[in-house]
Amino acid sequence: MALYNFKKIMVVPSAKDFIDITLSKTQRKTPTVIHKHYQINRIRQFYMRKVKYTQQNYHDRLSQILTDFPKLDDVHPFYADLMNVLYDKDHYKLALGQVNIAKNLIDNVAKDYVRLMKYGDSLYRCKQLKRAALGRMCTIIKRQKQSLEYLEQVRQHLSRLPTIDPNTRTLLLCGYPNVGKSSFINKVTRADVEVQPYAFTTKSLFVGHMDYKYLRWQVVDTPGILDHPLEERNTIEMQAITALAHLRAAVLYIMDISEQCGHTLEAQLELFRNIKPLFANKPLIIVVNKCDVKRISELPEEQQNIFKELEAEELPVIETSTLTEEGVIKVKTEACDRLLAYRVDTKMKGNKVNDVLNRLHLAMPSKRDEKDRLPFIPEGALSRKRRMEVDSPRRKLERDLEMELGDDYVLDLHKYWDLMDTSEKYDKIPEIWQGHNIADYIDPSIMKKLEELEKEEELREAAGEYDSELESEDDEMMEIRQLAQQIREKKKLMVLESREKDKKGPKMPRTVKKVQQKTLEKEMSSLGLDISDKHNAYYAVQARRSRSISRKRKREESEAPTSVTRSRSCSQPPRDVSGLRDAKMVKKAKTIMKNSQKKMNRMGKKGEADRHVFDLKPKHLLAGKRKSGKTDRR
Repeated sequence: MALYNFKKIMVVPSAKDFIDITLSKTQRKTPTVIHKHYQINRIRQFYMRKVKYTQQNYHDRLSQILTDFPKLDDVHPFYADLMNVLYDKDHYKLALGQVNIAKNLIDNVAKDYVRLMKYGDSLYRCKQLKRAALGRMCTIIKRQKQSLEYLEQVRQHLSRLPTIDPNTRTLLLCGYPNVGKSSFINKVTRADVEVQPYAFTTKSLFVGHMDYKYLRWQVVDTPGILDHPLEERNTIEMQAITALAHLRAAVLYIMDISEQCGHTLEAQLELFRNIKPLFANKPLIIVVNKCDVKRISELPEEQQNIFKELEAEELPVIETSTLTEEGVIKVKTEACDRLLAYRVDTKMKGNKVNDVLNRLHLAMPSKRDEKDRLPFIPEGALSRKRRMEVDSPRRKLERDLEMELGDDYVLDLHKYWDLMDTSEKYDKIPEIWQGHNIADYIDPSIMKKLEELEKEEELREAAGEYDSELESEDDEMMEIRQLAQQIREKKKLMVLESREKDKKGPKMPRTVKKVQQKTLEKEMSSLGLDISDKHNAYYAVQARRSRSISRKRKREESEAPTSVTRSRSCSQPPRDVSGLRDAKMVKKAKTIMKNSQKKMNRMGKKGEADRHVFDLKPKHLLAGKRKSGKTDRR
């Protein structure tokens, strides 16, 4: 039985798209130029090729659809029943049958028209036969519109189905809605199934994977099942029934002991009795969920008897809570172990195991004398075993010492060094630099020499060897030092004055502020500068020049206007009119100006940053096939 990968099924186009794709491909992949003066044999071959090519395209695409979609007789019964529940087996087979009939009809149409085309005696008749053949093929495809749409919907839904391997190790969760099946699969696997506090949150099968004993396991979460006859169950419930019927898995029947799911324990037990035939030949575990709310021991005696009856039937009953994760691992381990044992027993009962057992021989040695020969266990292994069994005080680790000593702890790794001479543990390790031992270049008496140098330096300072000769400085140097001191003091005063000013007011740059000439002369003279020739100084010359510029000239009195036109403004004429004789000359000047600016305007319309298409190739001239006629425009 073949296992299909439903995600690889090709897309099924609609009838309109099917026709457009095929006719477009025929037009692109076959010759398009024919003339009536060609030989009739060439004309027939031209149109036969188009008909055959179209028929082959339809045949290939329809065959691909029939091949990709799974055949219900070939797939695993689980998938066959699941597809029957989801898509209706009869409708599915009918749609594929219609597609198969359409493929055969198209083949027959092409065969008939190719036979007729052999008797076409002109280009017109051959062309009409080709049109009729392609038209009939397209009509056949148009009639399959509903089948193609149905198959595309089936393909989309199949691609979204989880990949379930019916033959691998599987745990199957079932029970009433809202009892905690999805929460359980989220805990034991890497799946992320939606969990909500209302019924039928899970509407389809979900699969999660986990590892146990170095094996890969799949866990299947089924939709909730209600207790009513099989004929009344809907599509959602039938998915769970199909999985229970066909998957060889360990079944976990989950019950809600707190009855928060809306169903009593008696109703849950009744559902268990009704679907128990589906559990035949499968390991079964009763999982009592939500024990964090209520436990079996807290139930009334009548309800406790329900679980005692189940245990009497040799069915394991395990209390769990997916909220606190209590018992979840126990359920997983128990279910996996039971399923592994069941699969081994099944294989042992099969015919294949006999071929293997014939090759196996288990040797049982017989006793040669009465002497006891106990197994030899090395002393090291025995001592390690005794240390594990007896709670003897374990060796203190550095971590323990650090916790005991606190801030007084100092990490000492030298004590663990394994040396021949234990006294060498704390010896200084030589530092090597570029192949040389640094200790070889250190003078052992360097500290003694340093002390002697320091004493010698103190004696020299006491003798006044480093004292500067102030008397050697001349009068000029003294004046410079004095002037520098005054400048420093002046700067400090200016800084203090600026700090005391109102900082919130508007600040003006130094260049804008005007300094009075007297103030400037006073400050300079106080600093020791000679300003006897102050009238020829730079600032005095600049002040005289600025005064002469700023003087206002008296306006000359103008004559009274003699006429109305003269009474207007006597301002200068516009620049584009000044110097021109008449209106004709103005017009000519403007024309010359425009012509001279044409090149600049043209260059200004595009630049390096502008978007520019370098080759304007007309697509209708360069795309597709060349038609009959002149081609010099290319």
